[in-house]
Amino acid sequence: MNGDILIERLKSLGFKEYESKVLLVLLTGTPMSASEIAKEANIIRNSIYDILKSFVEKGYCNEIETNTILNYQIIDPSVILDKISRDYRESFNKRLENLNETFGELQEIYKKESSKVEAPDKNIHLIRGFNKHRVAKLIELVNNSKSEILGMYSPRRVIVEELSQDAKKFLKSGGTIKSIYQLSDDKAVNSELLKACEIFVKGGEEVRLSEFKLTNTFVFDKETVFFNLSDDKTVPKHKQADLIIKNSEFALHIRDLFMHYWVQSLTIEEYRKKG
Repeated sequence: MNGDILIERLKSLGFKEYESKVLLVLLTGTPMSASEIAKEANIIRNSIYDILKSFVEKGYCNEIETNTILNYQIIDPSVILDKISRDYRESFNKRLENLNETFGELQEIYKKESSKVEAPDKNIHLIRGFNKHRVAKLIELVNNSKSEILGMYSPRRVIVEELSQDAKKFLKSGGTIKSIYQLSDDKAVNSELLKACEIFVKGGEEVRLSEFKLTNTFVFDKETVFFNLSDDKTVPKHKQADLIIKNSEFALHIRDLFMHYWVQSLTIEEYRKKG
């Protein structure tokens, strides 16, 4: 492999440039003096001594005394790998321990401070930004549902081969899933949507297709409402947001709106006949 590439890879592992050059020179396996190594590595001679001293202390090379000068010889690279791997693990474990300890303390502070917030505020959550936690929160609401999940979806590509395991589990336990999907102006998107909906229906989900505009909205167990506030695709991902409202009275109002849309929407059969 090209020496410059190896040097860059060693640097990415934490070696400095001069250290990388010295290590490559030592790989010949021949005992060499500091001046010989500096010459071969093409580095300033004054820089070589601290590097070789460090390598000896770390166990990367042996220091061999002769009658006139000190020579240096690399040890088996597999031994060096073992030493570096062990150092990495020890460093990682210490950092992980510190991370857990620090965030454990932060969690205690959060619990203490959040307990001071009045109960109604805790039932309204605005989740900003494009990150895994927004998706994770929606999945959490799905997994915690007991009896009914209602969903309205704006136009999107939906390509699936089978119903998700979460949906299967929910339906098998006696839950009800009703979904209204907004049709697109793109026939290809509608074709994919139709195939997906047939799979959903086969799995036990109830599906309708809407020719009017919908927002991404979910109602869970007549208690919690989830709104996706970023239907506009021109909104940057980092500015997207979701709103979660846990209020049974409000949820029932949104459920009534859903059922109003449900009645006005088309079944798959009605859509096929119309198409």
